[in-house]
Amino acid sequence: MKRQILHNLLRWKEDPNRQPLLIRGVRQCGKTWVMKRFGEENYPDTAYFNFESDERLREFFEGDLDVSRIIKSLGVQRGKTIMPGTTLVIFDEIQFCPRALTALKYFCEDMPKLHVICAGSLLGVALAKPQSFPVGKVELITLRPMNFYEFCVANGDEMLADHLASLPAGDPLPAAFTGRLEEYYRDYLICGGMPAVVSSWIEKHDIGEVERIQQQILDTYSLDFVKHAPLNDFPKLSLIWNAIPLQLAKENSKFLFSHVKKGARARDLEDALQWLIDAGLIYKVEKADRPYIPLSMYADASYFKIYLADVGLLRKMSKFPAAALLSSSPMAADMRGALTENYVLGEVMSVTGEVPYFWRSERTAEVDFLVQDGEKIVPIEVKAGKNTRAKSLQEYRKKFSPEIAVRVSLQVAARHDDENGTLIEMPLYLIWIWKTYLDVVHRPSDT
Repeated sequence: MKRQILHNLLRWKEDPNRQPLLIRGVRQCGKTWVMKRFGEENYPDTAYFNFESDERLREFFEGDLDVSRIIKSLGVQRGKTIMPGTTLVIFDEIQFCPRALTALKYFCEDMPKLHVICAGSLLGVALAKPQSFPVGKVELITLRPMNFYEFCVANGDEMLADHLASLPAGDPLPAAFTGRLEEYYRDYLICGGMPAVVSSWIEKHDIGEVERIQQQILDTYSLDFVKHAPLNDFPKLSLIWNAIPLQLAKENSKFLFSHVKKGARARDLEDALQWLIDAGLIYKVEKADRPYIPLSMYADASYFKIYLADVGLLRKMSKFPAAALLSSSPMAADMRGALTENYVLGEVMSVTGEVPYFWRSERTAEVDFLVQDGEKIVPIEVKAGKNTRAKSLQEYRKKFSPEIAVRVSLQVAARHDDENGTLIEMPLYLIWIWKTYLDVVHRPSDT
């Protein structure tokens, strides 16, 4: 499989001022595979150490944190000398050895020629705890589930995906391409981006097998709650986790603690909610009262929506049948809309690396996402089908007159200019190149 993060890792390798690299990401999103593949392709030697599966490794970080001693001991453990400049050292599940996290400072200062990459599925939780962390001595990067581009490539359509990325924004696509892309889009909503799920789908195209693997992943997450979360938080974690599909499918998808547990208040559950956020399992999208920069200054932390890290897992958790994605039944409309929003959020974040915001008026008009792009605030309205009536976006544009607004649906790409600015219509299967489409505001309109 081709993962875009490999380009970032190569840039890191070639940086003369590189620091030890920490890769964050949810369990089973492909961190171990990425690190090993990167080592195989770019280094004569790779030394892999996993602190979860081999507890003996933690002994080497007890006592002093002399880097030369640690590296010599690790070399003896693996039966081969570790050579700075030649060997890539991989520390996997590093959150199980807090002293190893602390030692990264000394790897950076005392042995800068040694290339060190670390990863952990609960690394975000570990970093959120008060402990000695090498601030300023490591580079952080996040690996998320496979995005739509990577999904297309995995399906053998890398040439098509690269062709789309190179097309001038807004150019019409041949019907032969749009049909394939719509099919990939629906497949992606079924599978999501977990590499094991995608591999199974490509090999067998068996939805039953896809759902079996998705359930295994969800079961693994539940076991993580039991093993690694504070004991008193486990019941609360399970309540919040299981409530996410229902919360998202509501017409007003504001997260309500009282809907998680009758009578519950924010202070009763917010610590468990934060654990899930730190673990990377969910994203918290806050309401911005005004679309001004920086958006963070105008966010209301008490008014937010919750999304899952992977749209395929959300579909499985919600028990939403794959066949319902093709249905036009109004009975399935709410969950289809929730899945579509979750998909768009993931694609936007794969480009920006940041969690966006959303906007809601006093009269219940709501724009799904607000993204800060330099000095611009770009509103993004999401539609699950081909009906693109968007009264909320219309109200937003009349109120704030943004230079550019985006509406994504299953309609073809288009551009509209009026007194309130430029409206770009994008098909859902092209949202991964949404920033390219913003360039059309600098070209003369054909309308």
